[in-house]
Amino acid sequence: MPATTWERRYRLAVIVSDAIATAVASAVGAIWVAMLDIVVPPPIVLAVFTAVAVLWALFGSWNLRVLGQGHEEYRRLGRGIFSAGVVIAVAGLAVPPLDVRPWVFGVLPALALLMLAQRYLLRRYLHSARSGGRCLLPVIAAGSAQTLGDLIVRTRQQPHVGWQVQALCIRPAAGEGRISEVDGVPVIGDVDELADHVRRGGYRVVAITADPYWTPRRLQELAWKIENTSAEMVVAPVLMEVAGPRLHVSSVLGMPMLKVSEPSFTGGRRIVKALADWVSALGLLVLIAPVMLVISLAVKLADGGPVIYRQRRSGRNGNTFTMLKFRTMVVGAEAMRAALGSANDAAGPMFKLHRDPRVTKVGALLRRYSLDELPQLLNVLAGHMSLVGPRPPLPEETATYDFEVKRRLLVKPGLTGLWQVSGRSDLSWAESVRLDLRYVENWSLALDAVILWKTVRAVLTKQGAY
Repeated sequence: MPATTWERRYRLAVIVSDAIATAVASAVGAIWVAMLDIVVPPPIVLAVFTAVAVLWALFGSWNLRVLGQGHEEYRRLGRGIFSAGVVIAVAGLAVPPLDVRPWVFGVLPALALLMLAQRYLLRRYLHSARSGGRCLLPVIAAGSAQTLGDLIVRTRQQPHVGWQVQALCIRPAAGEGRISEVDGVPVIGDVDELADHVRRGGYRVVAITADPYWTPRRLQELAWKIENTSAEMVVAPVLMEVAGPRLHVSSVLGMPMLKVSEPSFTGGRRIVKALADWVSALGLLVLIAPVMLVISLAVKLADGGPVIYRQRRSGRNGNTFTMLKFRTMVVGAEAMRAALGSANDAAGPMFKLHRDPRVTKVGALLRRYSLDELPQLLNVLAGHMSLVGPRPPLPEETATYDFEVKRRLLVKPGLTGLWQVSGRSDLSWAESVRLDLRYVENWSLALDAVILWKTVRAVLTKQGAY
C-alpha cells in the first residue's frame, strides 16, 4: 500500500525527531557518566551502543498503520524503549566491566519521557490538520444504509482518525428504489461495482460494513480484485465494540478464525492496576494537599455549610460505597431535586441540568475544572474506586439497568474514564453506556494511560463540564 506524500512526511518527522532525541539523550548521558568518573569503557562507546539499540528497537513504532492512531503507537514506543533497556542490561551482564546502570535507570527513562512528549506534539499537529480537513484518507464504503450512516457519523465526529468517506456503494433493498446519498455522501453504485470504483477512484480505504450481501466468498473476491491498488480493505466485525487485546486471529481447521477472549477482570494486570491506583492516589494527595485546603476554606466561607458532600454510589458488582466530593450545591439540594425533575436535560436514569439553580458560585468554578472530584482520591485509596473506570452510578440508577448495562459494574468505577475524555455531561445516556461498556470489554493498562493523559486536556478545556 503506497503512502501519500503527507504520510511519508509525517513518518519522516517522527523518525527524525526520535533520532534527534536519542542523540541528545545519549550525548547528555555520556557527559553525565563521565562526571561520575565511570571511564571503562569510554562513555562515548556506551552512548553509541545505546543510540543504536534504541533506534533498532523503535523500528516497529514507525509503521504507518499505528502512527497517529490510538494508544498502539505509545504501546509500541514503550515496548521499544523497554526492549532497548533489556539489550543494554544483558550487555552489562555479559561484559562485567560495563556499568550500564546509569544508562538503564537514568538515560532511557529520560529518553522515554522526551519521546512521549514529542510524539504527542506531532500527533496534536496531525489531529489539528485533520480537523481542518487536511491529511485525510479518502474512503469508499459499502454495506447497508444504516451501518454506512453510522460510519459516516463516527468519522465526522472523530476527524482525528483521518478517514473521509467520499463515496458509497449500496445494494438496493427489494421493492425500493436506488438511494442517491446517505448523510450527504453520494451513492455511486451497487456493491457488485465496488471493485471497479476502487480501481478508478484512487481511494485509500475500502470500508466494508455489515450487510447480508457480504459472504466470505464475496469478501475474498473483493480482496483479490483490489490487489495492486492504493486501497486497503477494512472490514467491520459483527462485534463492533470488541477490539484490542480481546481479538485474536488464528487458523482453525485450515480456516481463519477470529477468536474473542473473555474480558480480564482479575489476574496480574489487575494487581498492577490496583497498585498503580494506590501509589498514584497517595502521591497526588500529598502534592495537591494545599490546593484542597484552599478549596475547603472557599466552600466553607461561601455559606457556612459542610465542605464534603457524601453520596452513596454503586461500585464493582453493585456493592455500594460512600463517594466523596467537594460540595458544589446549596445545603438541602437533594430535597429540591423533585421540583426540578421536569427540567432534566439528560436521557435515561441520569439527572443533569445545564444551568442547575442549586449550584453555588464556588461550586460552578469547581465543576468547571472538575476540582470537586479531588476528594475521590480518598475513595481510590480505600479501594472503592480506580483512577480510570466507568462513571460511578447512583443505586437508583443501577436498579433500572438491564443485563447489558449491568456489565459496567464488572469493574471499579473511575475518577475519570472514556466518558470523561469524550464529552462528559454533553454525552447522551446511550453514548455514555456505550463508552463505559467499551472500556469494560477492552480494558488494558495502555488504554488507562491514554485516558489519564487525555483527561488533563478535557479538564483544561472544560469540555462538557457543568
